[in-house]
Amino acid sequence: MPSSPPFAAAPLSQDERILAIAADHVRRHGIGRTTVVSVAREAGMTHANVYRYFPSKAALADAVTADWLRPLESELAQIADAPDPADDKLERMLLALAGSRRDRLETDPNLFDLFIAAHEANQPAVRKHRQRVRTLIERAVEEGIAAELFQVRRLERGVALVLDATFRFIHPPAVRLDRELPRRVVDERLAATVKLVLRGLKGGIV
Repeated sequence: MPSSPPFAAAPLSQDERILAIAADHVRRHGIGRTTVVSVAREAGMTHANVYRYFPSKAALADAVTADWLRPLESELAQIADAPDPADDKLERMLLALAGSRRDRLETDPNLFDLFIAAHEANQPAVRKHRQRVRTLIERAVEEGIAAELFQVRRLERGVALVLDATFRFIHPPAVRLDRELPRRVVDERLAATVKLVLRGLKGGIV
């Protein structure tokens, strides 16, 4: 019996093609040298046609940022949905979040710069990303409280402890400031910080 043909990925829609091309241009040239005209030329359309999908270069850049962050958000959501104890979930989420920040700084510097620029300008993609991350962390802390694993008097104080203590490892500008530190050193400090956070949540210091 003949084998079935391999699954073929669905072709990209027009806006997905534009996004993929724009992301590639930012990777190679940086956002400052990426233009709607050059993206349109590679997509085989006029720049006016690009504006049908993205009304400005800023809107296109914001969409590139959102698309770039989506796999990380999916990974964090999978961890949050797993049937693991809350402390394990929280540790895995923080390590994944901080690890992704550092990975992308090292392997995708121009898109990381775009991310920081969007962060500093408080662009919609970054606002939504920040809220999604906070919501997932809040879920893990809340589960720990419900299971009496975390001795936290107020949920918002527990979440604040997590975010404040790990700020250096997850806040994009802070991550870039540590660019010259060896990855091994950063990872060791992160692991120690996460252990202290979990100890604080379990010990009821907030």
